[in-house]
Amino acid sequence: MTKYRVFLSDTAVSQLSLLDEKQKKRIKDALHNLESEPFQPRSGADIRKLSIPSDPPLFRLRIGDYRAIYFVVERTIKVTEIIHRSKGYKWLS
Repeated sequence: MTKYRVFLSDTAVSQLSLLDEKQKKRIKDALHNLESEPFQPRSGADIRKLSIPSDPPLFRLRIGDYRAIYFVVERTIKVTEIIHRSKGYKWLS
């Protein structure tokens, strides 16, 4: 199985740093699990392709009350945002 590498944008790093340790660990574990398959939803990985037109396409990973927004280029996963679900996706417009 080919592995992917996960990278966080500066924005995602700063958003992650604002969370408590329990949430940070949960999000880091979920992002680590993306390395095996970033496209297919599975147990413990609720992944959806966002309907917003973009190149490359954006995906979201649901992690409890948080969402990690990311895209994939070759074998690299770039996490652009880690947002609370209450923020919604209005920031993408």
